Amino acid sequence: MKKLIAASALAIAAGTGGAFAQDVSACLITKTDTNPFFVKMREGAEAAAEELGITLNSYAGQIDGDNETQVAAIETCIANGASGILITPSVPDAIAPVVQQARDAGLLVIALDTPLDPADAADATFATDNFEAGRLIGAWAAAQLGDEAANARVAFLDLIPAQPTVDVLRDQGFMTGFGIDVADPNVIGDESDDRVVCHEMTNGNEEGGRTAMENCLAIDPNLNVVYTINEPAAAGAYEALRAVGRENDVMVVSIDGGCPGVQNVAEGVIGATAQQYPLDMARLGIEAIAQYAQDGTVPQPSEGLDFFNTGVTLVTDQPVDGVESISSEEGLDICWG
Repeated sequence: MKKLIAASALAIAAGTGGAFAQDVSACLITKTDTNPFFVKMREGAEAAAEELGITLNSYAGQIDGDNETQVAAIETCIANGASGILITPSVPDAIAPVVQQARDAGLLVIALDTPLDPADAADATFATDNFEAGRLIGAWAAAQLGDEAANARVAFLDLIPAQPTVDVLRDQGFMTGFGIDVADPNVIGDESDDRVVCHEMTNGNEEGGRTAMENCLAIDPNLNVVYTINEPAAAGAYEALRAVGRENDVMVVSIDGGCPGVQNVAEGVIGATAQQYPLDMARLGIEAIAQYAQDGTVPQPSEGLDFFNTGVTLVTDQPVDGVESISSEEGLDICWG
């Protein structure tokens, strides 16, 4: 389907020339403009828009969870007559009403990376299988520990209190892979497994990761496994562990697969990470908006899923049986698409 979207969009651009550039505009709305993941996403959108002759306007929240700025951005896109919107929603349920306004106004709305709540509040979602990303690092961590996984002390460094879909899917995926029974799969923190030390919020950044790790260490100084929502949070967690001399005997796993994060795998800061491809997400999103502007085609999900799966790969230099992975060297060659 990736090739089909790309070929169709390029054919549209070639066939319509300058008129296409004048008539079609798109908006990219990310959670922030500082997280490297969203920087790469913007690069992918900009490159595709330039190639197709589409006018692109980019917006971002101030921090993770900044719903108000994203609402204002959507309202601006509607007022400006955009053809479509690509959005990584900070608060997937709260943003849904204004997304519906955009769709009612004729805009194609595609969620990138983080599904809306409910998922069908958007016309389509292009994303990593975030549950599978969490499951991969959970399965890897359990295999690394072997029989000692039954005695693990696990810290969860999650995103924000609102529990957006991406946060829940990754967290619950890790638990499933590690062998921790989840209660409600749509809720973080309601499990009863004694191995779970804490759920602390990081805001998806390094400072938040450091503070969250310090809080978890205060609860249990002997914890030995750390799940992190993303690699900036993992970097902060590592600094907190290093400050107390625990950097070499605590396993840290994460999700994102950005170049800095994969380099951290190579350096032993992160044991394993699940690599996503945000540049591809954004590129495919722009191509889909181009197709929609031409003939009204709405992109379809991958078979058996309610979203278009842009792929996920485990990156580690300590492979285990039964969990497919690539090395950090390979991960650096393809980091983020």
